[in-house]
Amino acid sequence: MLFSEIKGNERIKQRLIRTVRDQRVSHAQLFCGPAGNDKLALAIAYAQFINCVNRNQSDDSCGTCPSCVKYQKLIHPDLHFIFPVSTTKKVPSKPRSKYFLTEWREFLLSHHFRVDLTGWYEAIGIENKQGIINAEDCNEIITTLGYKSYESEYKVMIIFMAEKIFYTAAPKILKIMEEPPDKTLFILVSEDPGQILPTILSRTLMVKIPERYLTSDSEEEHIHFGTFRQWMRDCFAGKVIDLIAFSTEMGRSGREKQKSFLSYGLNIIGLCSEINVMRRQPTGLDAEEIKFLEGFAPFITAGNILHFNTLFNDALYHVERNGHAPTLFLDLSLKIVRQFKPKLLPL
Repeated sequence: MLFSEIKGNERIKQRLIRTVRDQRVSHAQLFCGPAGNDKLALAIAYAQFINCVNRNQSDDSCGTCPSCVKYQKLIHPDLHFIFPVSTTKKVPSKPRSKYFLTEWREFLLSHHFRVDLTGWYEAIGIENKQGIINAEDCNEIITTLGYKSYESEYKVMIIFMAEKIFYTAAPKILKIMEEPPDKTLFILVSEDPGQILPTILSRTLMVKIPERYLTSDSEEEHIHFGTFRQWMRDCFAGKVIDLIAFSTEMGRSGREKQKSFLSYGLNIIGLCSEINVMRRQPTGLDAEEIKFLEGFAPFITAGNILHFNTLFNDALYHVERNGHAPTLFLDLSLKIVRQFKPKLLPL
């Protein structure tokens, strides 16, 4: 992955490049940002840049040296991944990341490295389960990093969705994160750093990746866009019967899809804030998305944006904790109706 292949986040790219130029690469870093943005892509581009043998004074990897070629295929022997897994038909017991590496590489390459947890669960057929990073994978981290590097200066361990490290497994990797072997780089990737155990969080340097582009390239985001747009129209019109039907339908989807949809909604609200409050036009939108956002943004004001964020985050919290989804989505819908039409549903 080249930095030039990633749109936006220019300040982040330059900051990462500068750490390499100044030989100040922190051994444990946390790349965090909203679902579906480029935090994982940036992590891989950063690792590739560090180990590129022909970078010289350029601001990107060469893309042609043996190290870059292997990185771009995700087969470099010094690039390692850990990610949430669960039992599947292929792996009916004791799942570990290494048993899913083929699917992981195909998943990243087919989605151009812009991925989220829901898509990964669907790719391996566990969308209705909760994947975790278990003790076996934490032991694998220790074993893998105990070996000398094969080809490159740095061994790189990328932990995707670090908040999914199981709490009883986390202590296993604390020592190696604090005192890693020489030329070892941990990059943790997270959507919600607040869910990462403080003992792990305190050992990392946080890199916030704020930008996220709404595009219809993702089939899931295209579906989310259509659903969200109709939902907001029904909320604005106060169509309670339709909102009940919407909430029932959302209740039939898996928990990860519900979380993904709510995260998408949070991102829409953030983009509306950029348009309406900060007077800044978001990039990477198609004509249909721009048309909707320009019409919707005036209703997300400086006076209610914090309330909208609280409503969506509270819903995410309760979905995460197995709340009854139809009730949660109907409650959220009626609270949004109240924001649009306070006289229709008075307190």
